[in-house]
Amino acid sequence: MSIHLMNAERLVQEAVAEVMEPPPPVDYRAYAIENIKFRERESPIPGDYNPDLFPEFDEVLAALSTEDPCRIVTLKKSAQIGGTILANIFTLGSLHLDPCDFLYTHPTDDNGRRWSRLKLKPMLRGTAALARLFPERSRDTADSVMFKERADGRGSIQISGANSPSSLSQVSMKRQVQDDLAKWEMNSAGDPERQADSRSRAFEFAKLFKISTPLVLPGCRISRSFDAGSQEFPELPCPHCDAFQVLEWENMRATIEHNPLDPHFTCIECGCEIREHHRPEMKKRLRWRARNPKAKAHHRSFWIWSAYSVLQSFSRIAQEWLAAKGDPAAEQTFLNDTCGLAYQAAGESVAWETLRDRAAESPFRVGHVPQGALLLTLGIDCQEDRVEWQLVGWGRELRRWVVAYGVIPKHISDEDCRAKLDDLLVQRWPNCVGRQVGIDLAAIDGNAWTEDVWTWAKRHPATRVIMVRGVGSENAPLFARVKRERNKQGKLLRYSRRFYNFATSVLKMALYRNLAKEDVLERGYVGLPEGLDDEFFRQLTAERRKPVKNRQGFTVYQWVKDANQANEGLDTHLQAEAAAIRLGIRTLPDASWSRLEEERETPPEDLQLDLEDLMVRPTPAPPETNDPSRRAAEDANPVRTSAPAPRRPTLAEIAARVNRR
Repeated sequence: MSIHLMNAERLVQEAVAEVMEPPPPVDYRAYAIENIKFRERESPIPGDYNPDLFPEFDEVLAALSTEDPCRIVTLKKSAQIGGTILANIFTLGSLHLDPCDFLYTHPTDDNGRRWSRLKLKPMLRGTAALARLFPERSRDTADSVMFKERADGRGSIQISGANSPSSLSQVSMKRQVQDDLAKWEMNSAGDPERQADSRSRAFEFAKLFKISTPLVLPGCRISRSFDAGSQEFPELPCPHCDAFQVLEWENMRATIEHNPLDPHFTCIECGCEIREHHRPEMKKRLRWRARNPKAKAHHRSFWIWSAYSVLQSFSRIAQEWLAAKGDPAAEQTFLNDTCGLAYQAAGESVAWETLRDRAAESPFRVGHVPQGALLLTLGIDCQEDRVEWQLVGWGRELRRWVVAYGVIPKHISDEDCRAKLDDLLVQRWPNCVGRQVGIDLAAIDGNAWTEDVWTWAKRHPATRVIMVRGVGSENAPLFARVKRERNKQGKLLRYSRRFYNFATSVLKMALYRNLAKEDVLERGYVGLPEGLDDEFFRQLTAERRKPVKNRQGFTVYQWVKDANQANEGLDTHLQAEAAAIRLGIRTLPDASWSRLEEERETPPEDLQLDLEDLMVRPTPAPPETNDPSRRAAEDANPVRTSAPAPRRPTLAEIAARVNRR
């Protein structure tokens, strides 16, 4: 009988060799040409993948291959230029040609499920080789929405959400896609990006593909990843002098400002015009230039924006800019989605003293609706012992004017407080031609004391009062109806029909940028009245966007205020803006503004005053109530607001009235 003994040293060496053996080469560009096909409903250019249309992708695909030594590939990009196509090519090519466990992480689980059903499943079904490797099997743990395994067991893909720490733990993944990275937020276990990165630590030859449009600086994840990498920019040759250069947004912007109908670039060397019809030939010689070449060995990062893509035209870029110009919230979306650039946040407002001094020289007083303010919205904020409100007027080009600010004592559950709010909704305010204008829509904060707020709000139709709740996330929708909410018994809460979320962080940054504008004709200008207390301006500018350490010790950016300074002036203003968004302030057609001007800024037919009377016209006193108990209660608990004062009409108003007579 003989006993065969294994060489322990040889076993260790074989195991190490197996682990350290480089993966087989994968040519993702060739794989895309052979396998990727676009259906007509999912692409403006249906058919086979054509690399001649997307030469800007070749180097990114080469960096993702096993032939490139880098471990991390970052793509900071514009929206809708084919970035998801790159991620899909990397995913499918790896599952097919380099079998391994693959992790595809989205911002949330819901995003992951949607991608799995709408993107991954059709791709697996439509690619013959992959359809055999990933057969559709019902009631099989190997084929679920969030996990799919190859039929031969040699590889799998796990789909997860960055908001779910459990899906980012206890797994080891050789390949990863971190999609929409800028939208990832801290989860209950800390930083999801670090959690995902750690899933590939066991593999020496792992590849991590980080891809996203940028959001807000400071704090943008994809921008931070791009800066840590090689920082590669695409250069194209000038069609006139052959000088290579990056097509920069500021270059095109200068030409749009000069002539909006003729968007183009200007060569930085010869000064000649670079137009859209030059782009196809220029892209044939596209090259990448790294500004941080030392990082290429371990981290390659790329930037591509719309001007390079066959899917975008120069004229559309110009149209999008002209539509966004002057509106900070829209400018942020334009810079992120169209230019692939992060938006530099306005972390704090101009000094409150500057705003106070500007208001002291205002041509209108508190309580008056100035010329151009054609819609009135009311923001209402509930506190433990009071309700504060702010009335804002809105006009063309997103210009706004603070009309009045006040405080109603007592809690929202108090009937006397509710009665005063009822009166406020029907109050009318004098405008520049002497008409009395009412409130178009009120938005009341429903985040606290929700049931009490609903008890008052349901007294009025949804066309008069809505409930709102601020959402601090910087990638939250600007304005959206809340999901249908139910109580503990499962009954649908009625207020969910008129309850809306609005993005407070985006609106704060936009407001602070607009407060710095001093030209009354500039888009987004904020008009401030004479007669408001200093405390109002302190509250309006009370918050700052600062880095804060969370409970897990990670730095996040949040809006914070001094603990000793109230901020209801800011909150009520944003609530009034939420009401204006609900009214369609950003998309109201010019014809609607003209109709409002005709209805509200045409002097009344019965106005019969002499020229001297027109120079100073007293403001009509609000109607008094005949209810003695109500009058006594109002005397005891007055609504604190500055009383309307006489205003001198402009010469244009005087001339208009005289002409009518």
